[in-house]
Amino acid sequence: MIDFYKNKKVVVTGGTGLIGIPLVKKLIEKGAIVTVASLDNSERVPEGADFKKIDLRYLEKCEELCHNKDIVFHLAGVKGSPLLTKTKPASFMTPTVMFSFNMLEAARRAKVEHFLFTSSVGVYSPAETFYEDDVWKTFPSENDTYAGWSKRLCELQVSAFGIEYDWNTISIVRPTNVYGPYDNFDPETAMVIPSLINRVLSGENPLNVWGDGTAIRDFAFSEDVAEAMMLAVQKQIYKPINLGSGRGHSIKEIVESIISYFDNQIEVKWDISKPQGDAKRIMDVKRAKSFEIELKTPLKEGIHKTIEWFIANQNNKGINERYNSFREFDF
Repeated sequence: MIDFYKNKKVVVTGGTGLIGIPLVKKLIEKGAIVTVASLDNSERVPEGADFKKIDLRYLEKCEELCHNKDIVFHLAGVKGSPLLTKTKPASFMTPTVMFSFNMLEAARRAKVEHFLFTSSVGVYSPAETFYEDDVWKTFPSENDTYAGWSKRLCELQVSAFGIEYDWNTISIVRPTNVYGPYDNFDPETAMVIPSLINRVLSGENPLNVWGDGTAIRDFAFSEDVAEAMMLAVQKQIYKPINLGSGRGHSIKEIVESIISYFDNQIEVKWDISKPQGDAKRIMDVKRAKSFEIELKTPLKEGIHKTIEWFIANQNNKGINERYNSFREFDF
């Protein structure tokens, strides 16, 4: 990627997020002129990027954002725990669909050269291994019904644009469970790894974990995913691709990897009365590897890097205060 991004005018929606921050940093390193769009505060914007605090639910704002741009990386979306998926489904679907439909339409009108849409592992039906071409044969898991269908709708819109407007330079990536620095560490809304890290550092002992620890997931370190996204655009990959490690890790292994960072003894209590989601979810990554795209950070190494970042930044109010769609209309 020596020259591909040099002087390219690039928009990154969600550029203050878990994947967005390392992506923006890498783009700037490659000489891109980057604009970040987000509802977060400016303290999360990497140095060297322009910042637009924009609500992507308004098409005219998206049109302003896309004007005279070469590439759009659309990462903005909603991320939350399995419990929130079940209890606040509208908070997943409404912004996800509005953000994505508006950005696609605005980018089309602006004649943006390349567009990357960030889909999700949630589009898949329950299976031990997820294959890209199987998505439309089935339905999303009941544990991901609303979040999964919202991403599927957006993937369908990409297909519709190709048919009607002959716009076929749109990449679709489906990241697995992503973790890393700058994640959401709020135990009430966070995913498993950041939630557990925060709770351990807050002194929870015994550590109560939902399920029995046997559920198996595919995890990806955020910096690896950012690098893969850049390669997907540069290599002009216009078939959906999975972005994962292709390796399964149990929740028990996740807990042990977190605890191993600390010297003190932490007891774990497994709450089998609580849901733990599908038994096994692993990405097939043959397509990504065929384009020489591979996520390489070992799980334990990535978790320890994430813990170190959180320890250094947990009291930084500017870094940790983020827009939360789940609480926008709480009264």
